[in-house]
Amino acid sequence: MPYFDAASAAPLHPVARQALLASLDEGWADPARLYREGRRARLLLDAAREAAADAVGCRPDELVFTPSGTRAVHAGVSGALAGRRRVGDRLVVSAVEHSSVLHAGETHAAAGGTVTEVPVGRSGAVDPAVFAAALGPDTALACLQSANHEVGTEQPVAEVAEACRAAGVPLLVDAAQSLGWGPVDGGWSLLTASAHKWGGPAGVGLLAVRKGVRFAPQGPADERESGRAPGFENLPAIVAAAASLRAVRAEAAAEDARLRGLVDRIRTRVPELVPDVEVVGDPVRRLPHLVTFSCLYVDGETLLHELDREGFSVSSGSSCTSSTLTPSHVLRAMGVLSEGNVRLSLPAGTAASDVDDFLDVLPRVVAVVRERLGATSSAPAASAAPPSDSPSLVVDALGRRCPIPVIELAKVIGDVPVGGTVTVLADDAAARLDIPAWCEMRGQEYVGESPAGGGGSAYVVRRLS
Repeated sequence: MPYFDAASAAPLHPVARQALLASLDEGWADPARLYREGRRARLLLDAAREAAADAVGCRPDELVFTPSGTRAVHAGVSGALAGRRRVGDRLVVSAVEHSSVLHAGETHAAAGGTVTEVPVGRSGAVDPAVFAAALGPDTALACLQSANHEVGTEQPVAEVAEACRAAGVPLLVDAAQSLGWGPVDGGWSLLTASAHKWGGPAGVGLLAVRKGVRFAPQGPADERESGRAPGFENLPAIVAAAASLRAVRAEAAAEDARLRGLVDRIRTRVPELVPDVEVVGDPVRRLPHLVTFSCLYVDGETLLHELDREGFSVSSGSSCTSSTLTPSHVLRAMGVLSEGNVRLSLPAGTAASDVDDFLDVLPRVVAVVRERLGATSSAPAASAAPPSDSPSLVVDALGRRCPIPVIELAKVIGDVPVGGTVTVLADDAAARLDIPAWCEMRGQEYVGESPAGGGGSAYVVRRLS
């Protein structure tokens, strides 16, 4: 069964498995103790720290191991903000940061701090000049991921790091998705990562804090991991994480070229095989193994279930796969289509035949899902009657989840004359993204949004052709 969700969790690397099993026998003792078993455990911990620091590009005494990548982010953000509280309380983040960064920002704001989100373009990348402009004299910390978890777009970290250096602001980089492919360029100040993203065991994160960065760990003091990650170290998992990071780095160049070719094939073939698809994310400055696309007139949850039935494990940022029924904050910030969203992230060793099999299956699965929703063609047909004399129509889709509002819009757009309008009433948050995206894909004009009764919004579309 092809597994295409390495961005969530990569399969355990063989080297990680070997190191984990070996260190279960050798690394069970307390590395803080001076007796023989403790010294042996300390040697393993020190060797793992040196290997991880070498991969990160920092000194071993600048790096600590945490219980997860999320914990590394939270500790890094809170410690850096606390260390620079005399400078100010402003936290600057990109709008597409991982949820762990945004949640840390919410906690900071709830405590009275200020959070500034820097917008991104349709590719998902920030403009370094816009990011630099957000750095004020009261900025205590800036955060920018190295590459996006959902669409794979690489961020201009080096340029932003230079802007942060000029402004005297430390930069925290979430490198969870990219660290297995190589070190992060640029003068970053703090860096976080998570072992299960590169094929290490879950439950191990990294936090690197450069010397000279003001940092005040929050929470009760602890003598372990420089006081930045309290609690007894999971030494076998740490050893396995460091060993697998070194192993995947040794394989990175060859796998980068091979997987990039497979992803290029997906990016090219999916729009050719499936009508009304938007491939999102930067086509060039991107991770080598990740591709995301969205399909018009498709329920994302149903699409993922159907692909799973066909033997393909994929993920999505679509609102219809979320218990909150709101679109992914990444897709929302990019302003791209959210319905029918599919993310493929290929693990190392993915066979070309598995990709070919996916491309064979996808058109049929999408067609089946569209047929269930009453959208059987690339653009649901308008009525057979000629356009009416009425210059406007209203579609009431209140209480109906996307993609139904978009499907209903597509069905009636031909019923108004060129220059006429269709107003869609909808209360699904995804409509705010998907109706403008439909207009761009179908060559119609999105006029705008206004409040409507029933707690929804009225989305106005003008027919251009």
